[in-house]
Amino acid sequence: MKPSTLPAPAATGDPALEVEGLCVDLRTPSGTLRAVNGVGFSVRKGRTLALLGESGCGKSMTALSIVGLLDPTAEVAGGSVRVSGTDVLRLGRAGRRKLAGPVLSIVFQDALTALNPVQPVGRQIAEPFRIHRGLSRRDAREKAIELMTRVGIPEPRLRARAYPHQFSGGMRQRLLIAMAVALDPDVLIADEPTTALDVTVQAQIMRLLRDLQTERDMALVLITHDLAVVAQRADDVVVMYAGHVVETGPVAEVFSRPRHPYTKGLLDSVPEHAVRGGPLPAVPGSPPELGAVPSGCVFQARCPLAEERCARERPPLLSVGASRSAACHFSEELDRA
Repeated sequence: MKPSTLPAPAATGDPALEVEGLCVDLRTPSGTLRAVNGVGFSVRKGRTLALLGESGCGKSMTALSIVGLLDPTAEVAGGSVRVSGTDVLRLGRAGRRKLAGPVLSIVFQDALTALNPVQPVGRQIAEPFRIHRGLSRRDAREKAIELMTRVGIPEPRLRARAYPHQFSGGMRQRLLIAMAVALDPDVLIADEPTTALDVTVQAQIMRLLRDLQTERDMALVLITHDLAVVAQRADDVVVMYAGHVVETGPVAEVFSRPRHPYTKGLLDSVPEHAVRGGPLPAVPGSPPELGAVPSGCVFQARCPLAEERCARERPPLLSVGASRSAACHFSEELDRA
């Protein structure tokens, strides 16, 4: 199968991040399974690309493979990941460490797990400045306090001595973001950055990410299943299903005229027209287990348009417009529906 590639957004210059044909295998007691299959996309500085899909569709596995943090049971089986022109998959551990922070960074969804529970937060935020910039302990601490101020931590000089458990969930997420942007990376990956936060705090965190992105001209990859966040914050979207890319394009176009039944199902699931007391709209069924992904179209079991051809032949990701792609045998019919 040809690698999936997101058509270049309307911007100039080379992509800050370019993923082509990324494949990730997962070793299990029952054998090796393909968790990510031929995924591709690109994003330029200053733009936001969202990876969208239900849980278990391969979004986080894609992110972890990009930053080199896959679990030991998983490994990249093919493809390339170029960050500012460098294929990070071909770098050794030392080469990756040099890129982690100054070039490529990630914000995880579980801040309490990502932060070191036995170190004061100020020391954790200061560490990248000491490792990558060679600053003294005092200078690195001042940089950490500046960052804590920027991300909205009250009384930062005092709070720098506190430990992660002494902060609320929203404040911990701000601390993670401070660590991630400390060295002005070219690319920032935010993996479900507002999970388990209330709506008001979610909005604050997304606003903070947007402001920092604008200030530092970062490329942002936003991993989420929240359609509202994608609509409000992203420029382009990659829809994933069962480890595959099934649709790509500018958010406004994809959301107004989806060209894949899965994308349409996700959009139709937004309960804006739900009747009180009635069933909530949803895509029937659930994504297949990794060991049971069908040989034809990966979405066939849940697709209202599926025919015999879908079971026989996997649809390739093909252009359906100047800046859009979809992997469906019936994308034209869907567009006319």
